[in-house]
Formats: sequence, C-alpha cells, structure tokens
Amino acid sequence: MPFDPAALVATQQPVVLRGLVRDWPLVRAGLAGPANAATYLKRFYSGAPVVGYTARRASGGRFFYDEAVTGMNFTAGRVALDAWLDRLLSAPDEALYVGSTDLDTYLPGLRAENVLPGGFGAATPLAGIWIGNRTIAATHWDMSNNVACCVAGRRRFTLFPPDQVANLYPGPLEPTPGGQVVSMVDVRAPDLARYPRFAEAQGAAQVFDLEPGDVLVYPALWWHDVAALEDFNILVNFWWNDAPRFLDTPMTTLLHGLLSLRDRPNSEKQAWRALFDYYVFGPADRPAEHLPETARGALAPLDPLTARRLRAQLLQRLNR
Repeated sequence: MPFDPAALVATQQPVVLRGLVRDWPLVRAGLAGPANAATYLKRFYSGAPVVGYTARRASGGRFFYDEAVTGMNFTAGRVALDAWLDRLLSAPDEALYVGSTDLDTYLPGLRAENVLPGGFGAATPLAGIWIGNRTIAATHWDMSNNVACCVAGRRRFTLFPPDQVANLYPGPLEPTPGGQVVSMVDVRAPDLARYPRFAEAQGAAQVFDLEPGDVLVYPALWWHDVAALEDFNILVNFWWNDAPRFLDTPMTTLLHGLLSLRDRPNSEKQAWRALFDYYVFGPADRPAEHLPETARGALAPLDPLTARRLRAQLLQRLNR
C-alpha cells in the first residue's frame, strides 16, 4: 500500500511507519556515524547562515523560559552550518540546536536525494531539518500537519490531542521559545502540585520512540514534546496544510477574540458562541443557503479576491 500522508492525517490520530525512509542516503550516513552524517550535509550547504540555539547543560537541554518567564534560558544567533556541525561533533558541554531550517534554501539538492514517497494532495509541503545534541523542544502545537522523519539518532515524541489544551497549562502568547505557545509543564518531571490537571493530559498522551528511518505522521494542532535522545540527532520533517493559502491564520481570530469577547458578560459570550457555531464552526454553506447568490457577500465561499476584500474591511474596522 503506497504511503499516503493525507489519508493518514484524515484519521486524526498519530501514526508511526517503521523504517519507511531507512534507505535514504542521509539515514545511511547517520548510521555510519555522526561524522559521516555531518560530511554528507556539508556537501549540500549553500553557505547562508542559519540560526543556532545554545543552552547551558543545567537546562537539561530543554529550550524554555527563564525563571521570570519573561525571557529565554537560551541564546540564538546566526551561524555557519558547517562550523556549527563541527562544534556539535566536538561534544560540547552545552545544548546545541538548529531547528526548522528550510532544506531548499540552506541545503539545496538534499531533498532530491532523500525522497519521501507518496503525495500531499494539492498542497506543496515545506521541508525542514532539525539538528542537535540532547535537546528538548517543549510541548507545543503547529498550524500544519507533520511528517517527521528520524534520520540520525533517536527521538521521543510525546503527543497530546488538541482537546487537552486546558490540562497542558499553556504559557504566554508572547514571548515564546520558538514562535508557538508552549506548555509550562515538563513532561519528564511534571509538578502535579502546581499543575494538577496535567494528570488528565498524561492519560491522553501518546508516546513514540523513533529510530533512524522511522516516520511519524500526526495532524495539525496536536501538542507535541520532542526529545532528542543522543549526542547527535537529525530530523527531517514535511509540513503541509490543505487550507487555501489566502486564508488568514486563526491566531489572528484568537487574539481579536481576546480583545472583543473574553471580558464580556458570560450571557453575552454564550450568545456569541451560538453565533460563531452558526457562522464559523457549523456547515460552511448553511448561513448563505437561503440567500440569493448576489446577496451572500462574505458568506459566500472565499477565493483570493474576496479574501482580500474581507481583510480590507477588517483592517478598516480595526483602525477606527
């Protein structure tokens, strides 16, 4: 049966495919040793600086907040990838990490030699690479579906379904360690006295240990904590979303909801919940089905032109 990531995501459950990319040249290089993997990557490096993250070993490799939760426990800076790989191979006494680095920009040609079978429907996936030693990406969610390919070292993914959000105790909307809201709970040593609802999230968690060549597929908006378990680890991932590109990010809606809805009387909020269920979360065609096509306006299906018009209306209202 061919690998069909879109069909796997449609199940709305994480799925592991053992050894799916074990024949990739990058996987084979990693199995031959970290130095071989680094040499293979350097062959494709474009020379453009990437963002490297450094944290003290006292952090446990978890890239997170400082004690005040107003800054970070790590530093970030532009680095040359080849020199950074050499630093990583030298077994430094610190946690090093390069994440979400676009393959086609920084390692052109690597994707062509390491081909993921199957298609993504009408979407074109973004391919990224993640390289580091024993590091941890704190529990967070992404806007896109994800195909995560473990190509060197081992990784442990701990996943939680979206409905566990309240039990994960999300941190500030900003600043964030990597662009997305993260859980304040360390899944390896949860403080249940401080975060008691996390016990319920633990019951819903799914844990996957990936070996080189294994692939994990999971849907957008699933929370995931990612731990790299060896001194040299590489992950390649493919992100995609079937939503039209002209749509705005729902985070804009959430932020505006904080501004316009959250602090209203509860009775009003419940009435607005009914309106949102009707106009947004219910069947897309229902609000306009009883109206003539010429009168549907923003209730009609969106396209790039009508999306631009609607965005202009919103900006006009916000700027009053």
